[in-house]
Amino acid sequence: MIIEPFQALICPLDSTPLQRAGASWHCASGHTFDIARDGYIHLLPVQNKRSRDPGDSKEMVASRRRFLGAGCYQPIADAVSRVVLSDAPPGAALSCLDAGCGEGYYLRELAAANVDADSLSTKSLALIGLDISKWAVLSAAKQDKRMCWVVGSNANLPVESHSLDCVLCMFGFPVYAEFLRVLKPGGLLVQVDSGPDHLRELREVIYPTLKAERTEEAPLPNGFERTSEERGSADTVRFSLSLHGQEQIADLLAMTPHLYRATAEGRARAAALTSLTVTVDVRLTALRVPV
Repeated sequence: MIIEPFQALICPLDSTPLQRAGASWHCASGHTFDIARDGYIHLLPVQNKRSRDPGDSKEMVASRRRFLGAGCYQPIADAVSRVVLSDAPPGAALSCLDAGCGEGYYLRELAAANVDADSLSTKSLALIGLDISKWAVLSAAKQDKRMCWVVGSNANLPVESHSLDCVLCMFGFPVYAEFLRVLKPGGLLVQVDSGPDHLRELREVIYPTLKAERTEEAPLPNGFERTSEERGSADTVRFSLSLHGQEQIADLLAMTPHLYRATAEGRARAAALTSLTVTVDVRLTALRVPV
């Protein structure tokens, strides 16, 4: 496996290309962005922040790292890696952005899957992970320094137009116009979202009643086409997951929006559990930019 440096960054202030010089990146206009000691770059201008410390907190990132590091969502990572790696021709270089990368789990698993592939199908990868949470990006950079880690926003991706082969959006906030801008013609968008039964057993604990889940397929975003009419636009990854101990259950809850949507009573009921088996039910959608 070869992990190549990701070079196609642009200045978040004037959208001109960034060039790396030593421990910083700079644009022709003179804007300079230093690489942090831990290996990431901060490309989220203060005027684009909606709060002082946006995104996941330090504690939420630690929960995510423990939960994903235990392999709990390995089948999801495997399914995503198969789609991404099978899309590129053998021996081809592949540039991929994880938009909302968290602590970097899915990019690390993509790199690992590429290592496990046979020599004829191994790709050269240029990988970039972006998240609005500085704590998430810091955690990602500490775990793997081979990739480009960026604090930034999906609403204004600091990436050159038409420079990417693939964009991942894992349980995130898709900004389709930006994804379309940065993808090459023929580029792939791989999106993972919760299915109707995702974590149903946990939701039954924390909520008095469950709302009916939407089951209809989301409309096709402007500028994208389905990858295969025969198989449809989405696949389901579904399996049972047994959680053991209060910490693992708390870590899962901390990774979800249910942590803030639940009442104090609902969170207390979850905190009292020592084991729980949940259904993991996610939709993997693969869309393509027309050539």
